[in-house]
Amino acid sequence: MFDRSRRRLLTRRRKPDLQRMPWVVEEEIFTDTCTRCNKCINACETQIIAKGDGGFPSVDFQRGECTFCYRCAEACPEPLFQPQSEQPWPLVAQVNEGCLAHHNIECRSCGDACEVMAIRFKLQPGSVARPELESSVCTGCGACVSVCPASAITMVNNDNEES
Repeated sequence: MFDRSRRRLLTRRRKPDLQRMPWVVEEEIFTDTCTRCNKCINACETQIIAKGDGGFPSVDFQRGECTFCYRCAEACPEPLFQPQSEQPWPLVAQVNEGCLAHHNIECRSCGDACEVMAIRFKLQPGSVARPELESSVCTGCGACVSVCPASAITMVNNDNEES
């Protein structure tokens, strides 16, 4: 018999970072203060907030996009959210090598879903157009994530990226 937690430690695989709602306070304050009442989950107009680890709410971009409606914050009885005038979060989309266009298969699903046109396609001689993300335009809404047929788009913290 083996211990899965030990195996994960030895293989150096780590859990993907949980994504909290926009405008939420730091993680430690969030987990100390959130009562897991689910009011934010019920208030979400696009239903992308779900119960995550420990019953704490987290955003699942596979379910759809964030419209930045602020309903999750308004529904929360605890002081867990920054004012709406602040930046909602430092997220931007990141297209990885699993992208169909990187394998010469025509696909522009992410660009079609991107309302602010942060994802554009650059023509490549002898190949299909490849997506290029303009981080300064990306709102981090996640609209591109669920529409990607190859699951090649993730949301990453732009504060941690090298410029």
